[in-house]
Amino acid sequence: MALESTIITHGMPYPDNVATARAVEAEVRAAGVIPATIAVLDGAIRVGLDEATVEALARMDGVMKLSRADLAFAVALRRPGSTTVAATMIAARLAGIEVFATGGIGGVHRGAETSFDISADLEELGRTAVTVVAAGAKAILDLPKTLEVLETKGVPVIGYRTDDFPAFWSRSSGLPVPLRLDTAGDIAAFLAARTALGLEGGVLVANPVPEADEIPASEIAAHIEAALDAASRQGIAAKAVTPFLLGEMLRLTGGRSLATNVALVKNNARLAAAIAVAVAAARR
Repeated sequence: MALESTIITHGMPYPDNVATARAVEAEVRAAGVIPATIAVLDGAIRVGLDEATVEALARMDGVMKLSRADLAFAVALRRPGSTTVAATMIAARLAGIEVFATGGIGGVHRGAETSFDISADLEELGRTAVTVVAAGAKAILDLPKTLEVLETKGVPVIGYRTDDFPAFWSRSSGLPVPLRLDTAGDIAAFLAARTALGLEGGVLVANPVPEADEIPASEIAAHIEAALDAASRQGIAAKAVTPFLLGEMLRLTGGRSLATNVALVKNNARLAAAIAVAVAAARR
């Protein structure tokens, strides 16, 4: 199963980024699945990184944050790049990998009605047949609009053992999830039915952060508003927005957001591995 690399280069500070990447891969291996962390290095898409390469990537300067628009640019110019959800889905599909675990997907940014800032992750979910396990969408986003775009793109959003759409650090956004499934086997059966029907595009499995690790939405809302205000005052835009906001959240929560982020990524990796096992078992 696939894992992204922006968590190593843009999502967490060093050395937490390396420790988390190793811990997530260990969770996947414990389930009997091969982890494939994806990045662009030396003019090629690398599907699967050894420990030394993860360490080097975490310390590297000038790493591009790659999506669909600039993935080929990094390959052609031999620029190092880490993969977002969209780029990871593209690479996973090329490698024949069907399941991918991340922290939270990108989506419609607040104020998108004037900025038009909408993550390419949503477009990719609508076109690339990879199942993405995430703790919903990042809570810094406009979640109602994000769900609306996913519906427009025809992307199934499945709540894993929940009727509420998770909000990254929090178990519930207060928004209902369109579909619910409670086992990895049921998810695998749903994916098989989509394939049999010839339905294109990806699937989002929304997996809430474990209750013991969450920061309730009522508590984190004020921090999100403060981080968004700081981004606006400083003129942060485009790809710089999400890393900036995550950094602000780390500061404002006194490190709690990082601990929750680590917990939810590991939790998503465990579920994605279980889905990968179930998909493989169904084909035997």
